[in-house]
Amino acid sequence: MKRFHVHVHVEDLDKSIGFYSKLFAAEPARVESDYAKWMLEDPRINFAISTRGAKPGIDHLGFQTDDTEELAIMKARAEAADMALLDEGETTCCYARSEKHWVTDPQGIAWEHFHTLGNIPVFSEGQQATPAAACCTPAASADAGESQARRTPAPRGKPIGIAVTASKSSCC
Repeated sequence: MKRFHVHVHVEDLDKSIGFYSKLFAAEPARVESDYAKWMLEDPRINFAISTRGAKPGIDHLGFQTDDTEELAIMKARAEAADMALLDEGETTCCYARSEKHWVTDPQGIAWEHFHTLGNIPVFSEGQQATPAAACCTPAASADAGESQARRTPAPRGKPIGIAVTASKSSCC
């Protein structure tokens, strides 16, 4: 079974933890100095927030699989659909060791497909991670050729988050 994943950049971690804990009626499953994660069952979602990123908003979406077979199926679907694919294999990010790959939709939104293998005590082992760096979302090389562009997600633009206000709204 898969779990939907959303990663949001926030400016004030403590304030956001308070807000989402009330919204979800649950405390985070993990809290670090720059990161918090809720593993909710209803709805089944891995919702993470962090202060890592240039601008508040949604950084990326994804699916967390319960096993490596599901992950392989998702990868095969992405390859069959001729999606831009970046296979990171086993890697570390967001205080976890995972097997993962990324796809990018036609609008440039990054989707992470991953299977968590275990927890780690630091945000990301072996990478230069700064508080301003985007989570672990890969960026494509600016000089990538046509064949490379098919495998590597395009650079992401602005976060896809939309501010919700109390004004008139005809959304969904």
